[in-house]
Amino acid sequence: MATGGFSDFPRPGALPYLTVPRAHEAIEWYTRVFGASLTATPVVVDDGRVGHAELRFPSGMVYLADEFPELGLIAPREGAVSVSLMLEVADTDTVLTAARLAGGSVERWINDAHGHRNATLLDPFGHRWMLVGPSTGKLPPSR
Repeated sequence: MATGGFSDFPRPGALPYLTVPRAHEAIEWYTRVFGASLTATPVVVDDGRVGHAELRFPSGMVYLADEFPELGLIAPREGAVSVSLMLEVADTDTVLTAARLAGGSVERWINDAHGHRNATLLDPFGHRWMLVGPSTGKLPPSR
């Protein structure tokens, strides 16, 4: 779903490592909605939790694991997101619609600004995604 690279889209300074509830579901969601793919079989610990998974997105890598409260690793709680992830996409409208239909909630509807088509959503696992795609000249969809 990436555009092949915006000339002004910066290279990430750090590799995101997400803590999520229900990591198996999160992996499926990110692959279906954002076009990510697993780079290898996830590491699953004895109790069934995902200890480590690597997802290749069209624009880069994201690691993730299930919550491990005994280690202080807890996914965001409702209304308490501390990090936003900016994701380059080829078509903001299509990705936002797919995310919403798959259980994501729209935080900021699509708008064209600064030469890009932007939107923000919360995924079902508590993480905020800022979608950035090329400006299309289309009017934003009605809410």
